[in-house]
This record gives sequence, C-alpha cells and structure tokens, in this order.
Amino acid sequence: MASTQTKQRISIKSLAPRVYKAILALDAVAGEGLEPPLKELVRVRASQLNGCVYCIDAHSSDARNGGEAEQRLYALPAWREAPYYTERERAALELTDSMTLLSESHVPDGVYERAASHFSEEELAQLMSLILTINGCNRIGVATRLQPGS
Repeated sequence: MASTQTKQRISIKSLAPRVYKAILALDAVAGEGLEPPLKELVRVRASQLNGCVYCIDAHSSDARNGGEAEQRLYALPAWREAPYYTERERAALELTDSMTLLSESHVPDGVYERAASHFSEEELAQLMSLILTINGCNRIGVATRLQPGS
C-alpha cells in the first residue's frame, strides 16, 4: 500500500510565536477543575472527529501515561455504544461531538441540558473552553499537516 503521508507545511510555532504561546497558555487553563482523564478523552475525541493525527497521537499518549485503559481509547469512536464510560463522560463526549461538528447540530438544547445536569456552571464553562481549545489546535494541526511525534 502506498503511503499518503504528506510533509508538514508552515510552522505556526516559528512563524507566529506569540500566537503559538497564547494557544499554549489557553490550553494550560482550559478545563481547569475537570478530572484529567475526562480532559484527555475530550481532546482525543475532538481530534478524531477533526482528523488531526498529531493531536490524536499526542493526547492518546497523554491519556495512557495518565493511566487511561487502552480499551476505553480504542472504543472512543463508538462511545455511544460502548459500556466503558460514565454518564458524566458521556455528557462531555456528546457536547464535544456537538461543538466540534457545530455546523451539523448547533448544540441542541438536549445536548446542552444533559451536560448541564452533570457539570456545575463553572465546570461546564471549563469544558466548553477545553472543547474550543482542542478544536483550534486541531485546525492548526490539520491545516499545517503537523506530524505525529514532532
């Protein structure tokens, strides 16, 4: 099978260092107060939906290093059918899917209400900030063809 891997394009880190630093600073605070395993599930899930191989690689590794079970990572694309996630995680993943695929769903009231029933207002604000941040990182990773392991 022929490789379809492409070369990395420009480097935001090198060419827009202030933007890159601001993104890192946002990433450092987005999701504050949420449990680390939940944060990594959200990051991996959004990255899967966006097709960001760099972020899938990085956050899957971070999740594993944080003790996440391989089974839960492998089942993440089918989280709705898999029995491995708590109701709180399911609410976060549903919101992640909806916010990531924003043009398809515009975050229906039911999705928001389910998330609000499992997260305090402060936690919900942090969760939404985390989803926003990983989606921004994914867009840079995909557009620049950021290579995993780089």
